[in-house]
Amino acid sequence: MKPLWADDEELFALARRELFTAVVGDVMDKLNLRRQFLPPQIQPLERSMVAIGRAMTVLEADFFEEIAMGQSSVSGKPFGLMLEALDDLKPNEIYVCAGASPRYALWGELMSLRAQRCGAAGAVLDGYLRDTHGILELGFPTFSYGSYAQDQGPRGKVIDFRVPLEIGGTRILTGDILFGDVDGVCVVPRAAEEEVFARALEKARGEKKVRQAIEGGMSAKEAFETFGIM
Repeated sequence: MKPLWADDEELFALARRELFTAVVGDVMDKLNLRRQFLPPQIQPLERSMVAIGRAMTVLEADFFEEIAMGQSSVSGKPFGLMLEALDDLKPNEIYVCAGASPRYALWGELMSLRAQRCGAAGAVLDGYLRDTHGILELGFPTFSYGSYAQDQGPRGKVIDFRVPLEIGGTRILTGDILFGDVDGVCVVPRAAEEEVFARALEKARGEKKVRQAIEGGMSAKEAFETFGIM
């Protein structure tokens, strides 16, 4: 069967136009991929924000001094490897950060600006952001627990990036697809992405037919028996 998209640009445009996280999650459930949503407290900064792209994973750790002269050279660097990770973002990637306690913000306005200049598609944080007004002005899709101004500078450092992460029991590898909207953020493993998105498009298009049938007076039971979708 001929693929429905030629490359990431086409896939992501198609997903933005026709899909939403709920239908993608439903399809993954049917494929026995049942722990693919990040925790529900990770929400968009603004309800209309949508992000879809490939994960660029970032591992953060708590520190208790801004310059901590320990056995690792990372300990002696302000922000650790955060600046390197930020500058390594590629077009259509999403900066996804985990590993820290929720004591400080993992993201801010200037990081959003640099990510936007790199062509990144968004940021997903297992924690807080700050500089809310600046990020909203940029319109950069950012998903987090919410806003909290306390800085990571003396409290946390990026210790590695492009390494496997887990958030709420969901595994994320660099190159997996992250899809976020007002209903949450889901992770589509690279190995399953073609089947997941093909089935999701089929289901989303089928749901439109169900909606039309119900609007026309069909019962929920009859609609499900006819289309197999609800």
